Amino acid sequence: MKRPNHYGFIGLGRMGGPMAANLAKAGFAPAVFDKAGAAERAPPGSEAAASVAGIAGRCDAIFLSLPAGPDVHAVLTEIAAAKPRRATTVIDLSTIGIPAAEEAARRAAAAGLGWLDAPVSGGRAGAIAATIAVMCAGPRALVEAHRPAFAAMAKNVFHVGEHAGQGQALKLLNNFLSATATAATAEALLFGRAQGLDLKTMLEVVNVSTGASAASQGKYVRNVLPGTFDSGFGADQMAKDQALYREALARAGTAGAIGNDVAQLWQDAARALGAGDHTRVFEFLATPRKS
Repeated sequence: MKRPNHYGFIGLGRMGGPMAANLAKAGFAPAVFDKAGAAERAPPGSEAAASVAGIAGRCDAIFLSLPAGPDVHAVLTEIAAAKPRRATTVIDLSTIGIPAAEEAARRAAAAGLGWLDAPVSGGRAGAIAATIAVMCAGPRALVEAHRPAFAAMAKNVFHVGEHAGQGQALKLLNNFLSATATAATAEALLFGRAQGLDLKTMLEVVNVSTGASAASQGKYVRNVLPGTFDSGFGADQMAKDQALYREALARAGTAGAIGNDVAQLWQDAARALGAGDHTRVFEFLATPRKS
């Protein structure tokens, strides 16, 4: 019989794989599972499990890093139904939106599981370097109990509220700001290029001036200027996050004119770019479109 692992990790994709790897590097020896191939994706220092139930039966706490709300709910159902079940806590690192997080917390409570809504930000590069930010919503005592594990994966760990959904709210507003800056920077640079300005020169000036942003200082220098477009985050993923933000705005009834426009822009970009890197919005906006 396999020995118990304190932590399990389900979802070893673009962000989950590096986070699980950092958990393993820190000596936590997580048990890991991914439906796309747990054994093949398991990072060094971890132990591959054969199923979600295998994780739930061996681990006290389980991290999730999954694409969307339905995926989280489906995995949570499997965890709750596992027999035997060792797991007592589930920590969701995914971006799934406020209602999905609230529903997950209700289902977890009904199954006797603790729940943390803990989305992350910082991109794949940040996940690899363990410099991401984690926005934890849930009981403070539960956050503190798992802070050493969070610290193995993230540079900045915040307790943002007591209720599931508050972590999602902060993640969505952060991603809205990021999406806006990324698209606006493309538009501005394309305008400058039409005036005969050099792309590198524009970035050098903007990045020491008031127009600077994380997008101009990071993505545009690393991924757009050299033409690699390899940030590791798809246009479809950005569109998904902006759609979640637009839905949240409608429920909140707060100002949303910019959010609606940005969500529409990324929906259009995703139709053209699909899973292509979101920094290709620069190329998308450079292409004449029919009015």
